[in-house]
Amino acid sequence: MMHRLSSIIVVFLLALIASASVIVERTDPVTPAPPTPPQCTTGPIQCCNSVQQSNAPVVGVLAALLGINVGSITGLVGITCSPLTVIGIGGNNCNAQTVCCNNNTFNGIIAIGCTPINIGL
Repeated sequence: MMHRLSSIIVVFLLALIASASVIVERTDPVTPAPPTPPQCTTGPIQCCNSVQQSNAPVVGVLAALLGINVGSITGLVGITCSPLTVIGIGGNNCNAQTVCCNNNTFNGIIAIGCTPINIGL
């Protein structure tokens, strides 16, 4: 009986040692995933000739001309903006500032609530 118990213990210990095998570190380089293109969840990415703080005088003048309450504007405002629909296709180059804005409903004159983005054009 003692011989049988010691055999079971030996088999158990061998199984335990075998399950605790050495983990070999991977040495081949892992290729990173390609970067995801910037996205704008509030509409198309805009290309603005100028991006100003909401308290800039030019923003106040344009807002007044459009009948926008200047006090309600916060953050950055894009001036003379046009949408970029397909990045990299001819005619959609932006030589100014690319932004994502919350309110683009003023026919490109101004875009409110903008955040600059880098799309590498």
